[in-house]
Amino acid sequence: MGALDLANKLIAQFNPALSGPSEFRGEITVVLNDPERVGEVCAFAKASLAFDYLADITSIDNYGEDPRWTIVYHLYGYGHNAHLRLKTHVSEEKSELPTVITVWRTADWHEREIYDMMGIRFRGHPDLRRILMWEGYPYFPLRKDFPLAGKQSAMPEVAFSERAPLEGGPFVTTPGGKDTIAREPRVRVPETDSLMTNARLERRQDVKDIHERPGHHSKP
Repeated sequence: MGALDLANKLIAQFNPALSGPSEFRGEITVVLNDPERVGEVCAFAKASLAFDYLADITSIDNYGEDPRWTIVYHLYGYGHNAHLRLKTHVSEEKSELPTVITVWRTADWHEREIYDMMGIRFRGHPDLRRILMWEGYPYFPLRKDFPLAGKQSAMPEVAFSERAPLEGGPFVTTPGGKDTIAREPRVRVPETDSLMTNARLERRQDVKDIHERPGHHSKP
């Protein structure tokens, strides 16, 4: 049984809560109109339609639109080798939907990453904490209104022996340039659109390190 047949079975079970299916380049998508039923729909997809693997959960920021969030579940069945995409939408005001960790344990880190990067909560998740950013970080870096250059924030009391490799962003590759260093700047300065390359930053840091050494005296 193919993905389209399985999608139609899922829709028949939950009609009218599910709409579709739609097909694009051989991929099948169904849309869940009520995000509160996502656990129920996913449980049926696993138990009755043999979608025994949750490959991924992704989130989309429809900034400027309502509902703002789209959550996408990528389902796969090892037995029938079929993929199915399940989408649902959540408003910015709510920013919450039920967890599916009781259906697939792989939802654990997927949901934590979405919570960390987008700020969408998964009700019932047993350990919903940040997975990339530190606890107490006040922003959600993958939201479209988060600036590419980042935001200043207080760092926790942790030891950093070196600068982070990508510290400074945004990280924009520019076509052309005499070499790779020129094409891959570390920082684009928004006010002037000028570029500061990795090599220039490293030279600047080297000079700063020299001047900050104990006993160093600059010439007047």
